[in-house]
Amino acid sequence: MKKNIYLLLTFLGLLFPYYFIFQFYIIDTTPTLQAITGLFATNMSAAFNSDLLMSVLTAWVFMGFEGKRINMKNWWLFLPATLIGLSFALPLFLYFRERHLENKK
Repeated sequence: MKKNIYLLLTFLGLLFPYYFIFQFYIIDTTPTLQAITGLFATNMSAAFNSDLLMSVLTAWVFMGFEGKRINMKNWWLFLPATLIGLSFALPLFLYFRERHLENKK
């Protein structure tokens, strides 16, 4: 059951952020580099993005330690998945972690 919730969260973590990204590019034709620099344009947006970057770093450390601890194959594939989004990569890692633990029983 828990595994299925993680899979649902993975889907939602892909769907929700990309809905807004697509909306941004449909409405605004700002070049990508300019859009990325806009993420740190104000102190408030910089605070949110700094928090997200620290969360990504923390997730990488967790995935590395946990993947090695339980001898999970290819755990490192989830690190570049954060380029899609942390809200996608973290529940996907947790799904495969649960699946790995179930198969070890």
